[in-house]
Amino acid sequence: MNILFIGDIVGKPGRKLVKKWLPEFRVKFNIDYVIANYENLAHGFGITPKVYNEIKNAGVDIFTGGNHTFDKKKEAIQLLEEGKILRPLNYFEAPGNWYYEDENIIVISAMGIYGMPYGKNPFIELNNFKESEKFVFIDFHAEATAEKRALFHMLKGRVSAIVGTHTHIGTDDLEIENNTVYLTDIGITGCRDNVIGMKSDAPIFHMLTGLKKHFDVPDKCKSIMQCLVIESEGKVPKRAFKIKADENGYEVVQRVNE
Repeated sequence: MNILFIGDIVGKPGRKLVKKWLPEFRVKFNIDYVIANYENLAHGFGITPKVYNEIKNAGVDIFTGGNHTFDKKKEAIQLLEEGKILRPLNYFEAPGNWYYEDENIIVISAMGIYGMPYGKNPFIELNNFKESEKFVFIDFHAEATAEKRALFHMLKGRVSAIVGTHTHIGTDDLEIENNTVYLTDIGITGCRDNVIGMKSDAPIFHMLTGLKKHFDVPDKCKSIMQCLVIESEGKVPKRAFKIKADENGYEVVQRVNE
């Protein structure tokens, strides 16, 4: 079974690259499941039916969320009725499901604690999650790298993959240990020549003044797509590699075996 994961697809530039490359990647790497984080799909903030259908039609099967899941609350609640669109487990009584399960795979959406909306403790919730003979994939949407490493060390050998999202900065620590794939952060799919996929003026203004301005996704930019492919035998990952793509081509930048 082969799984492809895309994290933090930010706005139109990110969606454009997913539509360009994902159909080819599905065929070339014999992908069975495509998982993607949707929380920045709609101009950087949340999800709408229009952008959901756009990315679903490009080949994404299962969608994970994050702290921007409910930015467009009405649209999000409507979409969360779709069983393959998840919201993070941290929310107490929010609509929707935080995991998807079929005969082969369980996909979990979870957030960290530091800098995230108040909610359930993800470490307690995931530590109590019943182990499975299926491939268990966790998108851990967290600000602190220490939280991501701690979750990995708590759950390695019990789940098949833990991949971090949220910081939009890809890391180079891909590994397989105790039959668990780990990567601290998959990195952005979107604009790469500004600040976390957004125009740089608002972040700079905030750093200088402490005041906030609305973040905007640029109309034009140098964009990148970052995704992870995991090849497994049942629940056990055997190989994993990361791909970086832009408008002109793609390359494998990290590769590990069990």
